[in-house]
Amino acid sequence: MRRSRSLTAALVLSLAGAGTGLGLVLMPQASAITPPVAFTADNLPTWQTNGIVWAMAQANGTVFAGGTFSAVRPPVGGSGAEREAVNFVALDAATGNPTSCKLAFTIGEGTATVRTLAVSKDKKTLYAGGSFGAVNGVPVSNVAAIDIAGCTPKPAFRPGFAATVRGLAVTGDTLYAAGDFNTVQGQPRQKFAAVDAATGAVKPFTANADEPGRAIELTPDGRNVLLGGDFFTVNGSSSHALAVADASSGAVKKSYGSAFHPLSVVMDIATDANGFYTGNQGNGGGVFDGRTGFDLSDFKEKWRDRCLGATQQVLPYDGVLYSSSHAHNCSTEMEFPEEGKRRYLMAQPTAHRDGAAPAPVDGFVRGPRKLGWFPAVNGGIGEGVGPRVMAVAEKGDTKYMWVGGEFTTVNGVEQQALTRFASTGDRGAPTTPVASADSVKPGEAQVRWRTSYDADDSKLTYRIYRNGSSTPVHTMTADSLEFERPQASWTDTTVKAGQSYTYRITATDAAGNTSALSATASVTVPSTQQAYPAQVRADGAQLYWRYDDTVSPYVADSSDGGNTSGVQVNAPALRQTPGATSGASTAMGFNGTSQQVHSDHHQTVPGTYSIETWFRTNSTRGGKLVGFGNNTKNTSGAYDKHVYLTDAGRLVFGVYNGSTRTIATSAFERYNDDKWHHVVATQGPSGMALYVDGQNKGTLNVTDTTPYTGYWHVGGDNLNGWPNRPTSDMFAGQIDETAVYPKVLTAAQVKNHFDLAKAPSDTVSKVTATEDTYVNQGAPSAANGTATSLAVRGTQGYETYLRFNVPAAPAGQVLKSAVLQVKTSTQAGAGTADTVSVVPVTGTWSGDTTTYTTRPAVGTTPLGTFAAIPDGSALHSAQLDTAAVSALLGGSRGLALTGKGTDPLWIWSRESTAADAAPQLILTFGPK
Repeated sequence: MRRSRSLTAALVLSLAGAGTGLGLVLMPQASAITPPVAFTADNLPTWQTNGIVWAMAQANGTVFAGGTFSAVRPPVGGSGAEREAVNFVALDAATGNPTSCKLAFTIGEGTATVRTLAVSKDKKTLYAGGSFGAVNGVPVSNVAAIDIAGCTPKPAFRPGFAATVRGLAVTGDTLYAAGDFNTVQGQPRQKFAAVDAATGAVKPFTANADEPGRAIELTPDGRNVLLGGDFFTVNGSSSHALAVADASSGAVKKSYGSAFHPLSVVMDIATDANGFYTGNQGNGGGVFDGRTGFDLSDFKEKWRDRCLGATQQVLPYDGVLYSSSHAHNCSTEMEFPEEGKRRYLMAQPTAHRDGAAPAPVDGFVRGPRKLGWFPAVNGGIGEGVGPRVMAVAEKGDTKYMWVGGEFTTVNGVEQQALTRFASTGDRGAPTTPVASADSVKPGEAQVRWRTSYDADDSKLTYRIYRNGSSTPVHTMTADSLEFERPQASWTDTTVKAGQSYTYRITATDAAGNTSALSATASVTVPSTQQAYPAQVRADGAQLYWRYDDTVSPYVADSSDGGNTSGVQVNAPALRQTPGATSGASTAMGFNGTSQQVHSDHHQTVPGTYSIETWFRTNSTRGGKLVGFGNNTKNTSGAYDKHVYLTDAGRLVFGVYNGSTRTIATSAFERYNDDKWHHVVATQGPSGMALYVDGQNKGTLNVTDTTPYTGYWHVGGDNLNGWPNRPTSDMFAGQIDETAVYPKVLTAAQVKNHFDLAKAPSDTVSKVTATEDTYVNQGAPSAANGTATSLAVRGTQGYETYLRFNVPAAPAGQVLKSAVLQVKTSTQAGAGTADTVSVVPVTGTWSGDTTTYTTRPAVGTTPLGTFAAIPDGSALHSAQLDTAAVSALLGGSRGLALTGKGTDPLWIWSRESTAADAAPQLILTFGPK
C-alpha cells in the first residue's frame, strides 16, 4: 500500500531588507502528495530513445520498454553516451538508467516493432509481441518469451503468429494474444488466440473477429477474457470494439452490439478488483475518444468519460485510473472545453466518490471527476498523440509511474519517448494567487483570489497576511484544477471604518512547497454602506463582477460568498473611469474585436435567472454585452441567454428553446449614445422580460430554454443566426457592474438598482506625504529630510514631521473619516510599547533644514494616537478626530508624531522604496 506522508515542515516567515517586503523560507521536509493521486507531476531524469515507445512492462524493479527505435541516450544534462538499443531497452526503475540486459528485435524486411509486453505472474518471463522475426538472432514469429534473469530468448517457446501482435495477457499457463493475424501455427485463429505459456502450442480458445484486435486482458478471477479492437463481430456475434469471452473456449459471454460508435475502437483494457476499464480512440470528429468503466459481476457499463482526444492506455492503480491520451475537449464531463490545448496525462477515480453517480446525460453516466495530476508532455513525433503506454514499478519504498510514447518534451524540457514520476519528491510550488479586496460596508472587507494551480495537488492551503504582518491573519484550504480555478474568499470582520488595509496571499501544497506572495491587494473600508453594491448582494447575486481589478487576467466575484471569478481574454482595459455608479468604482473597456471576459468553470443555468449589467458605447457595430456559451476564449457552438446591441443601438434579449426567441427595444430608441445605460434581462415561470434604465421594455411568454453547460461571457461571443445580428459579435465600449442572479428580479428591484447607482455615496482620497523628516535630540544639529526612515521617542527625544496637501471637501460632501497610515520599518525593534500621538504642527519647518535645535512648535491636543505597535514591518492606522481634521481641509498642513516613552518607533519615510511605505492620509467624504 502507498504510505501517506504528513506535512512535517513548518512554514518559516522572515522579513527581508528595506523595499523587499515579506519573504518566505520553506524548511526541508519529506515531500507528500494529496491522496488519492499517488505520483508527483515532477519528472525524474530518465534515459530516452530516438524513436517511439509502444510497449511497457515491469518486474522486480526493472522496466522494459519496446517500440520502434535504434538507440537510447542520457537525459539532458545526464552523463553517459548514446548506446544501441534495437527496439527494446531494460531500465532500472529507480535510477532511469539502462541495465545490462540487451535484446535486439529485428526483421528480415521492413521495420521491426515491439508493440506489446507482458510479464508472467511469477515475474520470471517477459513476453513480447509485435512485428519482428528474431530476438538476438534467434528466429521467432511476432511473439517471443524472454528469460528475465538471463535476458535471453526461451528457445522452447516458438508460437507462429502470422501477422502483427498488438496485445498480450498472461495467466499461469496460458498466453493470450490480440492482433492482425488470421492463423497461429497454421491453425485458424482470427485476431485473437491463446497459446501454451511454456511451449507456444496453440490452445482451443477461439474468439474469431472480423477486424484487428488491439487489447486483451483477463478478469481478476481468470475465468473470462476481455477483448478490444476494431472488430464488429466475434464468433459471429455482433459486438463492436469490445466483447467478453470464456477464458477456456473463447465463447462469447457478453457482447456489446453497437455500444460504441462504428469509428470508435478500443485501444486498451485494464482491470482491478472493482471493475474493468477501456481506453478508446475515435477516428473522426466527435467520435468517442475517452474511457469507460464496467462492472465485473455483469460486465455492464457503469460510467463513460466522453472527453475527446484519443485514449491510448488506461492504468488503474490504488483507486485511480491514470490515462494517456491527448484530451482536448471535456465539455460533456463539465470540465474543460475545446480551447486549443491538449492534456496528455490525466487521472480520475475509478469510481464515483461515495458511490454517488450523477444522473445519465444523453444516456450515459459521466465519468468520475478529474483529479489534480497533469504532467505536461507534448504530442511529439509519429501520429503526435504523445504518451502511449504506462507502467507502475516499485523499488525500495518508492513507486514509479513510467510513461512511454511519442512525446519529445516533458514539463517543457527536451525528453523523448520515456519519462517517469515518483510517489515522493514533489518539488513544484503552486502558482502565485491573484488577489483583490473590496469593502462595501463598515466593519467588513472581502478578500478574494483566483485559486492557484499545482500540477499534482488539487487541494491547496492558503495563508492571508494583512498589512505586511509575518503572521497570517487567516488560513484555509480550497480546491482547484488546472482547467478550473474558482475564486476563494475570506471576509475580514475585524476591520475598522475609514481605514485602509493591504492583503497578500500564499498557496502551499501538501508537500509544503509554497508559492510567492501575491501582489498586494488594498482596500479602504467605507464609513457608510455603499448603497448599490450592497443591494446587489442583498438581492442574491451569485456572480457579481465590478471590474475594479488592478491586474490581469483575473476578474473578482464580489457576490456574497460567490466563487465565479472571471478570466480576461486579450487584456481588456482595466479601471476605466468614470464607472457606471457613483463613488470610486471603475469599469472595463473592450475593443470590439478580440477582448472579452468569461467565467472560469462550467455550470448550468437554472430555468429562472436574471442578468444585469451597465454599458456605455458610441459604436455602430453592435456586439454582445452578456451571454452564456459552451466555450471559453473560442467561439461557442451553443449560445443564448444573452443581451446584445444591434448596429443601430437597439438592445435584444434572446433565449433558445428549439428556436430563437427574443425581445428587442423600440426602433426609435438608441443606446449607443456614449452614455451609461442599465440593462436587466429575466426569465422564469412568468416568461421573459427586458428592462432598460429601470423601465420595462417588453415581455415574452417563453418559460423554457435548451439546457446545456457552459460559461458566462461579457464583451462578446457567437451571435450567428440571431435576429438583427450586428456587424460585430464583439462589443466596443465600457461595461460595469455585471451580475447574475438565480431568480427573477422584480420590476421594483430593477428600478431600485437603477436609482441607487446614481445616489450620492462616499468617496475616498488617499493623500501621500509631500515632505517628511525627523529630529534627534542626540544629534541636535542634524537634518534628516532625505532619510528613508523616521523616528519617534520621548526620551531621548525624536519627533517626526509630515506635510500633506489636504484637499477640500467635494461639493455637497463633508469629511466623514480621517486616518493616518504609516508602515513600520524592517529594522529590529521598529515597533514600540509606548503610545504615539498625532498632533498638528503649529510652527514652520523644512525637511531639508529642520533639526532638533530648530524644531517647530506643535499642538498639545492629539488628533489621534497609535497604541503600542508590535515589531515587524506592517501597516498601522490611527483614527483622527474628524472635526479637527475638517478644519484643516483645503491647504498644506503639517502633522507631527510625538511620544513620551523611551521605546522608539521607526517608520518608513516617503523616500523609501518599500511597498506602501510612504505615510498617507486617508480621507473619506460623503453626502451631508
